[in-house]
Amino acid sequence: MRVVVADDVMVTRAGIVGLLRDAGIDVVAEAENAEDLLGHVRRARPDAAIVDIRMPPTHTDEGLVAAQRIRSDYPDVGVLVLSQYVEPSYAMRLLEEHPERVGYLLKERVFDVAILVDALRRIAEGETVIDPTIVARLVGRRRRADPLAELTTREREVLGLVAEGLSNRAIAARLFVTERTVEAHVKQIFLKLRLDTSPDSHRRVLAVIAYLRSGA
Repeated sequence: MRVVVADDVMVTRAGIVGLLRDAGIDVVAEAENAEDLLGHVRRARPDAAIVDIRMPPTHTDEGLVAAQRIRSDYPDVGVLVLSQYVEPSYAMRLLEEHPERVGYLLKERVFDVAILVDALRRIAEGETVIDPTIVARLVGRRRRADPLAELTTREREVLGLVAEGLSNRAIAARLFVTERTVEAHVKQIFLKLRLDTSPDSHRRVLAVIAYLRSGA
């Protein structure tokens, strides 16, 4: 896998690059700002780009804007967006426009090489990856009329894993149950929440996240 890494903090960038190379990932370029990132992606056409949301000059959303540009101009290039803070609105801006080959993780999590490599692999395969912290915040928040109250404890657990982008097979492995059991839980969840039951993984993740965001 060929990857471009963009982060303006040299120590962080070097740490990510080192982890990737130790794991056998080919880091084809490094960037410290959004302009350099876009140039490297244009020339190298990597499989994925790892992008910090906050980059120069304003350190607000330059990385996010660059990630949106990459997904629009180079649809075969996946994007893994990193953030030091829990910023669901930023993540959703990207996910709602380009649900395929996109991921959002907290920076603290990417220094676990297994999580980082797994996220890149899933993104390269066209999946959506959402940090569990974001999912937990969305699933756990209270609403005046909380439709999640109808879900059982197990169904809430399955819902959280669906929202992270996991397939039914992956959820079954995580929970040590059969895939058929997971399918039954997902069907009940979607019926109770009145969501689109499309088997398309991107659509079902977006449906869940959009639902959880509404009425906040």
